Amino acid sequence: MAIQLPPPLDLYVQLENSGDFDALSDCFASDATVRDENHTYQGLAAIKEWKTAAKKKYGHTLAPLEVADRGGKTVLKANVAGNFPGSPVTLEFSFALESGKIASLEIH
Repeated sequence: MAIQLPPPLDLYVQLENSGDFDALSDCFASDATVRDENHTYQGLAAIKEWKTAAKKKYGHTLAPLEVADRGGKTVLKANVAGNFPGSPVTLEFSFALESGKIASLEIH
């Protein structure tokens, strides 16, 4: 059974898997913030650089497992497979959505 994701999350997963980060502005707000691996990325340009570098380094894909609302955030649990030790791993992507776009994302 397919998991129904909110449109910006569905697009995020599609872009993550394809590596086509030119459309990030379709799912992220212009002033969005991302926190991943003890780093913070602010704004579309920084997020695009981070996504491009991570895809090149890890060649990863996401497979959504479940989605839930927790404390005002939409939390996506996904299987992440790629070129890194311990692959695949299950990570949680905690999204704050505003006006139909991702305002913030924290990956744990």
